[in-house]
Amino acid sequence: MSYSENALVEQPAIVLFAELGWRTVSAMEEVFGANGTLGRETSGEVVLASRLRAALETLNPQLPADAIASAVDELTRDRSAMTLAGANREVCGLLKDGVKVAVPDRERGGVREERVRVVDWRIPPRTISCWSRR
Repeated sequence: MSYSENALVEQPAIVLFAELGWRTVSAMEEVFGANGTLGRETSGEVVLASRLRAALETLNPQLPADAIASAVDELTRDRSAMTLAGANREVCGLLKDGVKVAVPDRERGGVREERVRVVDWRIPPRTISCWSRR
């Protein structure tokens, strides 16, 4: 048996996702660009922002585009200056509780706080976008 990340982590994860009914996409021969395999410009883009935006719009149809854009910005914010544990804790909280955003309060004027849901915990996701090597 090979003791590589691919053999020990990636392949078992792909099998597990398939058993759960998820669809996986290999990025080994990815074509980059807006019309490419995953819509990424480079392999350094680890978040598929256009797919994230579309998913947030679907989960939060009542929220304006600015609120969705703010949530995407917060979810993809650079956390490299944080400890790994701190960054993980912060992102986990956003996934679990949603992202706080300010939206115009048309009834009272000013702004009000809303939460952009990131995961529909009632229905598990059925697609995982890619497995990629850098």
